[in-house]
Amino acid sequence: MTVELNTVYVDRIAPMASPSLDESFRLMADQDASTCIVLYRPDAEELGDVAVALGLHELAVEDSAEGHQRPKLERYGSTLFAVLKPALYNDRLEEVAFGEVHAFVGDDFFLAVVQADPRGQQVVPRALQRMSGKPGLVTAGPQAQLWALMDSIVDDYMPVIDGLEEDINQIEDQLFAGVPGVSKRIYELFGEVVDFQRAARPLVYMIENLHRGAEKYHLPVEMQRRFRDVLDHAIRTAERLDTFRQLLQNALTVDATLAAQKQNDDTKKISGWAAILFAPTLIAAIYGMNFTHMPELTWTWGYPLAVLAMVVFAAALFVVFKVKRWF
Repeated sequence: MTVELNTVYVDRIAPMASPSLDESFRLMADQDASTCIVLYRPDAEELGDVAVALGLHELAVEDSAEGHQRPKLERYGSTLFAVLKPALYNDRLEEVAFGEVHAFVGDDFFLAVVQADPRGQQVVPRALQRMSGKPGLVTAGPQAQLWALMDSIVDDYMPVIDGLEEDINQIEDQLFAGVPGVSKRIYELFGEVVDFQRAARPLVYMIENLHRGAEKYHLPVEMQRRFRDVLDHAIRTAERLDTFRQLLQNALTVDATLAAQKQNDDTKKISGWAAILFAPTLIAAIYGMNFTHMPELTWTWGYPLAVLAMVVFAAALFVVFKVKRWF
């Protein structure tokens, strides 16, 4: 286990670094203090020790220890348990890398358990820096730290959105240019958009649930405003992902239509050449029977006339199919 951050706020005003988790828990018990702890990939035993000290519900701790949770927001008494999915876009591979952060928010503590971080152990400490120089947020307590984490994750979704949009624009150009492999690219990018939707869309419902419980759980007015701002960004992200999904579905349909049209054109060409070659083949087959009683065998112009008939038939059919745009 790596302790990425361990900070105690005395009277929710003066932050001070604590030398150990045990010291943080002692200060919480002895003084009017709240603590902010960030753990990176703790094992079940280590997380269990912290859970006992903070009085976390066993079901939430079990989910956090197992990992691979869907984004969600649950309340266990006075403690909120949130699962969030930070994201990072790899433009070269055209893949969205997802992390997983579990946040426990109590009256006097904020605990973030990072199970995976696409940015390399930076997502939570960098998010909490949003509170620096803002005493009003510090006095709001652990709920402000949850806001900072949500706000940072949603803001980091925007570069991912921009990367996906750029690749979708490229696909639209390639689609009608007949670039090989575009079908595979569309399908793979469609999968990335669907995965991203699963990570981002639940944030909308999570923040809406926070608003519904704002009065009951005494969420300060300033924090309600800030969560509303995050909600607006989350809704815009969800709407753009819906648009991307529809665009890629349409692209798959268009690609299938173009493939069917190309196949139909190829079928026409094959049928046309088969018809063109049929007439000379028929004449040559009859002419080549060499029966005893065939007038053209002894006729001087029999052979040239047969060849001329083959050429005329083939040329006539070629012109007909050309007019019909089979070639």
